[in-house]
Amino acid sequence: MAAYSINAPLSQTLWMLAVFGVGSIVMRGAGCTINDILDRNLDNKVVRTIERPLASGRVSVKQASIFLLGQLSVGLMVLLQLPLDCFLLGASSLALVGTYPLFKRFTYYPQVVLSACFNWGIMLGSTAMGVWNWSVILPLYFSSFCWTMVYDTIYAHQDKNFDVKAGIKSTALAWGNNSKSIFKGLTAIQMGCFALSGYMNTMGPGFAISTIIGSYRLFQMIKKVDLDDPQSCWNSFQSNINTGHLFFFGMFVDYLLKLFGFL
Repeated sequence: MAAYSINAPLSQTLWMLAVFGVGSIVMRGAGCTINDILDRNLDNKVVRTIERPLASGRVSVKQASIFLLGQLSVGLMVLLQLPLDCFLLGASSLALVGTYPLFKRFTYYPQVVLSACFNWGIMLGSTAMGVWNWSVILPLYFSSFCWTMVYDTIYAHQDKNFDVKAGIKSTALAWGNNSKSIFKGLTAIQMGCFALSGYMNTMGPGFAISTIIGSYRLFQMIKKVDLDDPQSCWNSFQSNINTGHLFFFGMFVDYLLKLFGFL
């Protein structure tokens, strides 16, 4: 969307997509490593996670810490490819990455911290392209924040029975039977903010069409998911990947249309 707004050359856009692709995998991976280190004595109480390397004892904390250092080193190299203001903005997310796993111990809303952390790249991606349009960035960030709250709560419903016994807190337990109603409200806010962000960025038909189809997919997911069936929760959680592909495809089509003079 930032590339679209400034009609950036294709080479610059593809380079940034590559840099952020590596960065997102590495830094989310680092978050998972930190999570598994801190939760190793909780994961071994939940059937779905009992075979994770640290929980099962196949990997030691020392080995995991060395691996984490490697991940953070690659993440640092990625940040060094970006302008200084992006470096500082990216580094500030480490506080959220490092502390997220702790929140499930004392609040039923660890998903709030996760959502804030997972979508940090929205601010980072725009500024990396030299765009500081907060009327686009903020609604897009809040849209994805609401989206993460929904899909991660669906994810958490997989383990709710074990979480109660293990003393793990989540929005799945806090919302309980009201989850689907809350999902619908959050998804309505999500798509409203998403549409607003696209409008403020003067996006074209690709964005509009993908927004409509994506909205349908999300509300159908909420309708069909059985929150008491772990497999249904997992399938619905994974379906968000293709919804994300759809949103991206709509943006990229508009970018190409503008790049070649059709918009």
